Amino acid sequence: MSKNNFFLISIVVIAIFLRFWRLGSVPISPDWDEVSWGYNTYSILNTGHDEYGKFLPVLLQSYNDFKPALYAYLSIIPIAILGLSLTALRFANAFFSVMAVITTYFLVKELLKRKDLALLSSFLLAISPWAIQFSRFAHEATVGVSFNLLTILFLLKGLKKPYFLFLSALFSALALYTYQSEKIFAPLLMILLVIIYKKELFRINKKYLLSFFAVGLLVALPMLFSIVKNPQSLNRAKSTSFVSDTKFFPHTAKRLMVDRQNNDYVGLVMDNRRVVYARQIIGAYLSHYDLNWLFVTGDLPRHHAPGMGLLYLWELPFLLFGIYCFIFSEKFNKKSKLLLLSWFLLAPIPASISNDVPQAGRTLNFLPTMQIFIAVGLISSISRLSNIRYQIANIQIKYLIFTMYFLFLIFNISYYLNQYFVQQNYFYSKDWQYGYENAIEYVNWVKGDYEKVVVSDETPLDQSYMFFLFYLKYPPAKYQMSPHNINNHNFDKFEFRKIDWEKDQNLENTLFVGRPTDFNASSRLLKTFEYLNGEDAIKIVKPLSSTF
Repeated sequence: MSKNNFFLISIVVIAIFLRFWRLGSVPISPDWDEVSWGYNTYSILNTGHDEYGKFLPVLLQSYNDFKPALYAYLSIIPIAILGLSLTALRFANAFFSVMAVITTYFLVKELLKRKDLALLSSFLLAISPWAIQFSRFAHEATVGVSFNLLTILFLLKGLKKPYFLFLSALFSALALYTYQSEKIFAPLLMILLVIIYKKELFRINKKYLLSFFAVGLLVALPMLFSIVKNPQSLNRAKSTSFVSDTKFFPHTAKRLMVDRQNNDYVGLVMDNRRVVYARQIIGAYLSHYDLNWLFVTGDLPRHHAPGMGLLYLWELPFLLFGIYCFIFSEKFNKKSKLLLLSWFLLAPIPASISNDVPQAGRTLNFLPTMQIFIAVGLISSISRLSNIRYQIANIQIKYLIFTMYFLFLIFNISYYLNQYFVQQNYFYSKDWQYGYENAIEYVNWVKGDYEKVVVSDETPLDQSYMFFLFYLKYPPAKYQMSPHNINNHNFDKFEFRKIDWEKDQNLENTLFVGRPTDFNASSRLLKTFEYLNGEDAIKIVKPLSSTF
């Protein structure tokens, strides 16, 4: 075995370990999106229909959103083998994250013609907090990243062997079926590739080119047709867009009114809706390059470890220096530079129209460009430091710098692994909606004593019905027959709604499952379930009038 292959296999082993070790228990529990993926996959596996009875959907209705359904189909085999469990539900995401590590190696080797950069880039992706965190829960963005990497790799290979172009077109089109952001990013990426490599592409036999575009179009058509046929598929995009923010434009309208009263012509221009749109989008776009967000504060609690950013702090100088070296180095050809830098600049575009920015999930396509730049910066730094001959007390200063930074690197990585695999569950169990599994087990044990079970669906018990379907493994065919819709998901004895204790405490033969704030001190408490930090999570209560 060659040294290069040994290192690559070692990197893959590390990637597998960091993504699959304790996959079903870190994070501690599924969030509402995960249980939706899980139960709908379970439903398709058993009946061929999703929870709403739609046969083999292209767009999967999940709460008030219509998600590209591919992740559900990718999860069918793991759930069929392992059952409806967290490990099975998260398996596909972890698998494609490992695939992204492998593909990064071959892509960098093909693009930059350097095995050392290829190995280091794939290693940095293997241990990246950003990549690890999104690989360990059912978040479909990781699959999209993997498909985009394969799109680029096979297009580059297709310039030499045209039959690879079919695979490039296939993965580009399939990316549309993975995640909402890919509906914007995947087409932009393909347009970028065609523009950069148009000369090479047009030298290829026309039959290959026509087939290339035909394959992409044919695979993409069902998604395009579903979007046109179902305008509700854009609900999520509308709800997360800053345009939907009810506070945004009334404020702007007031500013315009003041501008008119004061004859402020500059203000009238700057407060014009189109200018405000542009300023908002530019600000949202630039927020994703905020070094504090990337390296210190991180994203939502579910998207980063406590006390950590999305990237290691030790990587910061190498990222900045790597971008500089990459731009001005003569070792890389212009097309490779243009591709990687454009890719780096395109990544935040899908998230830039959102009202909750910066957002780590919608910009996951930053990976692995940042790791490639960091690898360039790291290798360039080592090369330059190696030439330093200065000494302090007969100690080569370069060895002192290497030792100190290596110790900081080891500390930073060790700190992250401890924060993620040990501390995260304790600090973030509430964010992962912990408590449902034990509460549902208890409710299922005692529900026979009651005529009805009322369950709160108020924050943080959002979408509680899906947790009951998931943990009870409720027969999908039976649930599909129940009269439910987007606002009503009642089934069996379970009723999911807001608890109004002033009224509800008079109900007879009813069990209540709710937040601690849903009940008063005089409630007949049966059971309390806590978050891992000791804070009350879910209370099981029966009314004073209950005869049981």
